[in-house]
Amino acid sequence: MTDTDAGDMALQGSEPGIRILAQFIRDLSFENPRAPDALRPSQDQPQIDLGVEMNARGREDGLFEVDLKLSAKANRSDGALFVVELLYGGVFQIGGVQPDEMEPVLLIECPRYLFPFARRIIAEVSSEGGFPPFLLDPIDFAGVYAARKAQQEPQVGHA
Repeated sequence: MTDTDAGDMALQGSEPGIRILAQFIRDLSFENPRAPDALRPSQDQPQIDLGVEMNARGREDGLFEVDLKLSAKANRSDGALFVVELLYGGVFQIGGVQPDEMEPVLLIECPRYLFPFARRIIAEVSSEGGFPPFLLDPIDFAGVYAARKAQQEPQVGHA
């Protein structure tokens, strides 16, 4: 029995298991609208606006596609420094997870696997754009998921 066979058996059994079969950049954009002026040193620290989105869908072959969208906009008082948007995806094989527990696995656990790779891409592209590498802080995907669910809940008692 190979390691792959053992992994497939574990995913089909009662033990929960997640396996990444593929990772890829679906879309990547980096804008440096004020280059080269924006690259000059400044005492004015940039303000960073971050965006995080997670989406998932089942496939006909029983696998799941998960997308992690990260966006960052850096601004100083004199204008925009850079804008980066990355849509990073993965194909996952998931087993041993009850249907009612699948959504949190897809929107919390799978993005946790993708994040380090997406973070590295953003650091590299910002560096290639002439800035110091922009290193995203770790993201609390459970918190993002909970906030998203809270927004989807119907507002009760508001007239």
